[in-house]
Amino acid sequence: MTTKPKIVLSSLDADRLSKLLDSLPDQAFPGKDDLEAELERAEIVPPAEVPPNVVTMNSTVRFSIESSSKEFFLTLVYPKDVDAQGGTISILAPVGSALLGLSKGDEIEWPNPGGRVLRVRIEDVLYQPERAGDFGR
Repeated sequence: MTTKPKIVLSSLDADRLSKLLDSLPDQAFPGKDDLEAELERAEIVPPAEVPPNVVTMNSTVRFSIESSSKEFFLTLVYPKDVDAQGGTISILAPVGSALLGLSKGDEIEWPNPGGRVLRVRIEDVLYQPERAGDFGR
């Protein structure tokens, strides 16, 4: 695996995600250990200090997956906020976990449940709550 890019998380997202992970059984989803490791290595900053091009919870992101050469537009959400129309992706999904904390232009390799590796690239952060001043979402 290549060197992982630096990731930035708001203190609000870090606290909420830690509580979510603590509430789940150890084998609740295949990427739990990977997500916990990402939280451990993240730079945690106050919500008002999150750079405007970073993917945070509830951000809408344009990203690509190298193996499919397609672009996707999804909003990164907590599991309770996933919608049936497909416009959201859960933080507990492999690609969702991979997006968190990355910045526009970053690429990362992320294991998927099937044992393969996804190469994800952030093309743009179309909406970020912190950038919009929505710190209570």
